[in-house]
Amino acid sequence: MSKGTSRLAASTKRARRVRFKVKESGGRPRLTVFRSSRHIYAQIIDDQKGATLVQASTLDKEFRRKPGDPFNKDVAAEVGKRLAARAKELNIIKVVFDRGSYLYHGKVRALADGARDGGLDF
Repeated sequence: MSKGTSRLAASTKRARRVRFKVKESGGRPRLTVFRSSRHIYAQIIDDQKGATLVQASTLDKEFRRKPGDPFNKDVAAEVGKRLAARAKELNIIKVVFDRGSYLYHGKVRALADGARDGGLDF
């Protein structure tokens, strides 16, 4: 097995393990994170309805940056704060954090801390 295949398998296994624990947690909406090398995306999903309730990302108009601007933890924290503000407008306060296959470190942690600072409880 090549190195790339084993990384993919480990990532998939980690994501399944995290999602299983999240789905056990009850009827709370799920805050999911997707991170690429240039952007970070977060959304709150109601699994019972199968619908996205709120979303925020670095691609939003408020975040439009010039090419070459850094994508760092400060930007990720700002995405979390904006997501929390949009969720509060819909009276969503308690959520479950679904980090997917990403480690709770760096930009993912900064987004979670920003969401907590914005008023979300998880």
